[in-house]
Amino acid sequence: MWYLLAIVLSVATDQAVKLYVTAHLALYESAPLLPGLVELHYIQNTGGGFSILEGHTWLLTLVTALLMAGIALLLVRRTFPHPLAMWTLTLILGGGLGNLIDRVRLGYVVDMFNFQFISFPVFNVADILVVCGAVGFAAYYLLLCGRDEKKGEDDGTADPAGGA
Repeated sequence: MWYLLAIVLSVATDQAVKLYVTAHLALYESAPLLPGLVELHYIQNTGGGFSILEGHTWLLTLVTALLMAGIALLLVRRTFPHPLAMWTLTLILGGGLGNLIDRVRLGYVVDMFNFQFISFPVFNVADILVVCGAVGFAAYYLLLCGRDEKKGEDDGTADPAGGA
């Protein structure tokens, strides 16, 4: 239940920020957010991260939909039951759905956060969620995944039937 609520709040936050930006800025217009650090800069991205596959919205829409369906299935089945895995997959799903909504509804993704102190692609709330979720899941997978099962094997409490 908490994961579903987090997904809904993630999508709502992403869409609310995008709505605010499109209502208050013209395309390619900027406004200070944290002066000298980050500005709001409204762009329409027809590609993926770093504008990969720019102009191939239909392909990105299909790939995103399939990936989000797969992640939803992992969550529903609790394939990775550890709370860290569940929360990081929740972040990825919330962010992915936010950008998927844009692609289906608009044909592009609304991006708005622009670092002023380095050259970096403009991004949005959904991108932040996906990246944080992916980094967190990678850390979980590399550092924690399988440790519970190994611990059970080491202390003799593992299921002798192999989990069946």
